[in-house]
Amino acid sequence: MEPYIRASIPAEHREEYVSETIILFRSRLTADAGTDYQAMNDEMETLVRQNPGFVDVKSYLAADGERLTVVWWKDEASLRQWREQERHRVAQRTGRQRWYEWYRMEVATVTRTSSFDRP
Repeated sequence: MEPYIRASIPAEHREEYVSETIILFRSRLTADAGTDYQAMNDEMETLVRQNPGFVDVKSYLAADGERLTVVWWKDEASLRQWREQERHRVAQRTGRQRWYEWYRMEVATVTRTSSFDRP
């Protein structure tokens, strides 16, 4: 679906009506998540960027050690394809077995975005 831009609003205050899928992946790593975790994380970031429908990814680390990764997808079908990717499945299994103390994943649909950029 192409974004719908309300043309009557000045460009610097426009809202776009979109239909993207977004993943919020919150987690905390175990003490065992060392260089092998980082190597797999780097590999997954390279792979995900090659996946059709991938839009962007950003990761954040809170002072208390909680991590948040936000991943934007063109649509749910693209996300499903990534979920079933074999190397990603290996990373998921290994993460549950060794690297994650816990994780929570939320999947949402973005229906509208709004932005502002200082000229």
